[in-house]
Amino acid sequence: MNVAADIEARELSYAEAIREAMDVALASDERVILMGEDIGVYGGAFQVTGDLIDTYGPDRVIDTPISELGGAGVAVGAALTGLRPIFEFQFSDFATLAMEQIVNQAAKVRYMLGGAVSVPVVMRFPAGSGTGAAAQHSQSLEAWFAHVPGLKVVQPSTPHDAKGLLLAALEDPDPVMIFEHKLLYKMRGAVPEGHYTVPIGKAEIRREGVDVSIVATSIMVHKVLEAAEMLAGEGIEAEVIDLRTVRPLDRETVLASVRKTSRLVCVYEAVKTLGIGAEISAMVAESDAFDYLDAPIVRLGGAECPIPYNPELEKAAVPQVEDIIEAVRAQVKGRL
Repeated sequence: MNVAADIEARELSYAEAIREAMDVALASDERVILMGEDIGVYGGAFQVTGDLIDTYGPDRVIDTPISELGGAGVAVGAALTGLRPIFEFQFSDFATLAMEQIVNQAAKVRYMLGGAVSVPVVMRFPAGSGTGAAAQHSQSLEAWFAHVPGLKVVQPSTPHDAKGLLLAALEDPDPVMIFEHKLLYKMRGAVPEGHYTVPIGKAEIRREGVDVSIVATSIMVHKVLEAAEMLAGEGIEAEVIDLRTVRPLDRETVLASVRKTSRLVCVYEAVKTLGIGAEISAMVAESDAFDYLDAPIVRLGGAECPIPYNPELEKAAVPQVEDIIEAVRAQVKGRL
């Protein structure tokens, strides 16, 4: 397969890329099943599953009752029997109802049984703000899950990575949590046909730079890239790192970038306190890269409040392009 030619030939939306990944997996592996509320005839809360039920039937595209705890428990049990379930939550917030099965069962069974079994379940979480869905439907909870040994947590920021990381997750013997930002579902980008994977645990440098390293996740990658282009007009060249995987972290890529630029800004939508930026900051502080720093590390995260319903307040509760520009300017002041 000529991947370069495929990339040039077509574009898919983020949602279409996820659907195609599931289609590829269902067609190639009879162990793969889809589960979730309204994913069948309705096609999913965000229409990501689409008409897959028409191709694969209700035995493999399974509408579950309105019980996140029950549905997640069945998915974990199915994985223990040898199936490869993909379980969709309507909103990532609703995972709070299923934490027993995710945190106490899926993440721990392999350890408690000495590696005799694995739990190859994939869980998909539509996450993030920007849709006016208010406090109980707009959270970014990836750091909760990343705190738990036994879980892998990914945040694809592009259609290409959304497909590749989902297919990689299906090949992983451990539970993989995929956080998909709701505002990205309509974003379009180059996506190869057929089967390919994006490695879990490997970040991607989206923009080369020498003045400051900006580590971002999910939709913030795109806001950071926009800010970086504007900063370039001021003579500030930012290196933009798309973390892609929250657990396990790509230490090497982040530390190498900090050694190169001597400055670090962490940008993420989740609440700033105890977020992924804190872990990245500590990782740098505990490494030899700390000696390269010419300025304190900056964390730019969400406000210390539930996501508001009002659209202007909602926007103010998470980092925007202007906030990123101001944070980077403060980082490099005195250099120019």
